[in-house]
Amino acid sequence: MSISTAASTPSDFLRGMRLFAPVAVSVAAYGLVWGVLAGQAGMSPLEVALISGLVFTGSGQFVALPLWTPGAIPTAAILLALAMVNLRMVLMSATIRPLTVNTPQWRALLAMFFVGDEQWALTVGQMDKGRGSLTFLVGAGTLGWLVWMVATMTGRLFGSFIADPAAIGLDFAFTATFLALLLGLWKGRSDILPWAVGAAAAIVVARLVPGQWYIIAGGLVGSAVGALVEAYRSR
Repeated sequence: MSISTAASTPSDFLRGMRLFAPVAVSVAAYGLVWGVLAGQAGMSPLEVALISGLVFTGSGQFVALPLWTPGAIPTAAILLALAMVNLRMVLMSATIRPLTVNTPQWRALLAMFFVGDEQWALTVGQMDKGRGSLTFLVGAGTLGWLVWMVATMTGRLFGSFIADPAAIGLDFAFTATFLALLLGLWKGRSDILPWAVGAAAAIVVARLVPGQWYIIAGGLVGSAVGALVEAYRSR
């Protein structure tokens, strides 16, 4: 994948928010679902606010829910589950490292807090067009964080009025968001092989290995195949 960057400008922040806005609708939907489920799991509004504001990862927070036990929280198990699911963020952050050139390290580290699946996908798409910048990432991430906070808190506070999120289709919002991002990243037939191999690896690992390791396996294998395909094409 050939990527390039542009100098950050204040307008990039607003552009990041604007391009993230359509995705924010789905983020709000599955954030609402998570808030409802968090209430059913026994989380207090304060605990929901803290985990959503400080952890800020939809997939990780969904994985942590089954482990949540009020009065006897298995902290180590939850941290391990979050680390496993979010290990892919290390790889994702590495792909946008070119955006941190000439940026103070502390600012770059703070910006990495906003790296998430949706924000990363949009930022990489902009890098492919030569318009990627750290300010764009922060703009998209800021809107994502605000929407996630409002949605999860709304779900927690008013969850008693939504007894079954699946009954109104909110359970599919998480999946729909990723399908939309995949379509946005599609570049042509050359993507078929790495996507297919990555998906196959994830399915095999999901069947053989307990836990969420299939996410990491699919990402690593798919990325490796994609790199090989790109290297072959460049020759």
